[in-house]
Amino acid sequence: MPDDSPVSPTAGPDADRGAPASDGRGVLLIANSRAGTSVVRADPMTEIRRRLPEARIVHLGDSTIGDVVSAAMSGDDPPSALAVLGGDGSVSRAAHVAREHDLPLLVLPGGTFNHFARAAGLESVAVSLDAFASGGTRVVAVAEVTVDDDEPITVLNAVSLGAYPELLAEREKRTSLGKWWGGAVAAWREIHGAHRVTVVRDGRRAEVWSVFAAIGRGDPRRIAMMRRASLDEPVLDVRVHHARGTRLRAVTSLAFGRRTLAVLRALRLMPPASDIERLVVAEIELTVRPGRATPVFAHDGELGEAPADGYRMRVRAVPDGLRIYAPRTAEPDGAAGADGDRPV
Repeated sequence: MPDDSPVSPTAGPDADRGAPASDGRGVLLIANSRAGTSVVRADPMTEIRRRLPEARIVHLGDSTIGDVVSAAMSGDDPPSALAVLGGDGSVSRAAHVAREHDLPLLVLPGGTFNHFARAAGLESVAVSLDAFASGGTRVVAVAEVTVDDDEPITVLNAVSLGAYPELLAEREKRTSLGKWWGGAVAAWREIHGAHRVTVVRDGRRAEVWSVFAAIGRGDPRRIAMMRRASLDEPVLDVRVHHARGTRLRAVTSLAFGRRTLAVLRALRLMPPASDIERLVVAEIELTVRPGRATPVFAHDGELGEAPADGYRMRVRAVPDGLRIYAPRTAEPDGAAGADGDRPV
């Protein structure tokens, strides 16, 4: 059975290693050049090197973030803080490693959407560096997802199964088109080929288009919750989209921009409220039978692996699960989780 405790730190507290200096001494910074298209036009490394001249910078190649950090922690001068420049997937993986080694995390937004960074008030690399310079950290809630008896995986925004992971898998096949066009082509294919997924919870069986489990209570009008609505609230806001409608509604339900949602509702393309079941819980366990659907799940915009013949998935909220550098007043823009008007 999976361990019920959060990811266990393998290193002592910061006091044993010394706090990082404002010039970056003690910081291990991992840059993922393969992250999605950044919303930052200028090369952020110029500003990072200017303000953190003593930081150790590693450009991620074939190694994993876990390998890079483990090697640094076993060296003669282990870091006292971890920084990551990348998108949500890179930040999520870095958060998992930071929790393993009990390191505070400096998030430098460098991806396409930067959902977690924006939720934490880190709208730009400059804002993140200002937060680090202030020297203060804050703790935030995270979640952990466990498939069967595998090790728990740290989640910063949301876990999903069904239509959204299928769409991501389709988009991954078209990386040469970029996320925007690749996503559009994938959505078109999903309108014609989305599959129902069977889930069982507490002995109840249901056919669903999708399940989303996001950290913190979000906008009750949304189904696809990519960006968390609270940094501190250790609950899961779960949306179950029952497969009573068409594939078109299954795909349009994945829209998360406010203006897009308004247009889709006006056109009556969004599923009715009666098709959506909402649960606010500390944890949820599902038995998943993919059928013809892609046997994967997604977390923080990244695909995870799962057995093709079915699996047990457990998601649970973890209070005070991660320390990050962020503005003291950092909270998402509006408790409803305003994601802007961007494509899936």
